[in-house]
Formats: sequence, C-alpha cells, structure tokens
Amino acid sequence: MFPASQIIELSQIVHEDNHLIIINKKASEIVQGDKTGDMPLSEKVKNYIKQRDNKPGNVFCGVCHRLDRPVSGIVIFAKTSKALSRINELFRDKTIQKTYWAVVKNKPPHITERLTHYLIKNEKTNTSKAFAAEKSGALKAELSYTLIASISNYHLLEINLYTGRHHQIRAQLSAIGCPIKGDLKYGFDRSNQTPFIHLHSYKTEFIHPIKLEPISVTCKPRTDDTVWNELTKLV
Repeated sequence: MFPASQIIELSQIVHEDNHLIIINKKASEIVQGDKTGDMPLSEKVKNYIKQRDNKPGNVFCGVCHRLDRPVSGIVIFAKTSKALSRINELFRDKTIQKTYWAVVKNKPPHITERLTHYLIKNEKTNTSKAFAAEKSGALKAELSYTLIASISNYHLLEINLYTGRHHQIRAQLSAIGCPIKGDLKYGFDRSNQTPFIHLHSYKTEFIHPIKLEPISVTCKPRTDDTVWNELTKLV
C-alpha cells in the first residue's frame, strides 16, 4: 500500500481506458521529475494503477505533454508505449485542441479577440517576452480569448491555443495588459495565498490514438478558492 501522498485521488481521473488515463492535475503538482525531487504526477499515476490493479511488476505511464507546476487541469498519460507513440504524433501534428480558463483582474479590450505575438524565451529567468512585431529568434504565438464571466474584481477568459509556446498564455495576456491572477512573473501585482496562478487547462479534444474515436474531456478546477468557484459557477 502506498501512502495517500504518493498516489492520485480517484476524483482526479477524468477519463481512463486501456490505453490512456487523463488526470485533473492540482496546481501544486509537477507532471514529471525535476530538480526539486518532489514526486511527479507520473509516478503517482503509476502507483495508483499498481495498487488498484494489484500489479506485481512495473507499470507503464508515458508522459505525453507538460503543464507548468502553478497551472492546474488536464494532463494526458499513455498506459501503453503504442498509445504514447501515436499521441506524440497528434501533438506534433497539432491535432489536439486544448482550451484553457484564465482569471484576470483587468478587463480585456474586446469580448473576443485573436492575438498574434512573437515570443523570445529568456533562459536565465525562465520567462517569455511577447512582441507585437517579428524579431530575430522569436517564435510566432497565436491564441484566441473570449470573456465568458465576470464578478466584481475579476474576469474569466476562455482561451484556445493555436501554437504551443513556452508560457504562451501567460506572456500574451500580460502583453495586452491582462496578467493572470497571482502570476508575479508576468506582471500581476501580488501572489496568491497558495503557490498557484489562476490558469487551468479546462478542455481537451482529439481523436483517440488507438480506437480512432473522438475524445472530449472537460474538468473544472478542484479547489476551494473563492474567485475560481464564483466565476466557474457562472458558466
């Protein structure tokens, strides 16, 4: 038996079949191992499957993509090497549609808008800077946002990504004067009480890599945060 801190919670699973397991990541969790030495979500998934299914040997759990530690929401893991290989192809071919929710304090200039910027990553600070015009070494970044809910001091944006750049949503929203709540790296004026930012991977749609059937999963943030809960009740 593994201690509770070393396995995922049943309520975190938003989809599972013989080939994939899709998890609603908590904002504090890391997807795969890093220099902190904290147990990654990939290992917690392995431990959960090993314990639940009473597997005596190793459990395969392939990491298909990443999600920044302070960000919550959908993470896809492959349960077989065949599924991992094929879903990696889907990511390379950009046929997986990901939708995010972000909370901002400053109301954006439009109800809905498509943004195009050019991002340059700063390796020292692990941040990306968004520029309106092309620059040498910059990567084109595109997203669209729609304002879907508001409360007295905050606004909820639904965001669709068309490119997958480093800290893309955080950098592009900051560039239009709408940094994400709690995101000190990108210009928000104060941190949250807990070490997360108000950015959540809400929806993912793709064709199943083995069954070749459409998959669409959604999940709201799993949190007792008042701002998140007040805004998501409205949608």
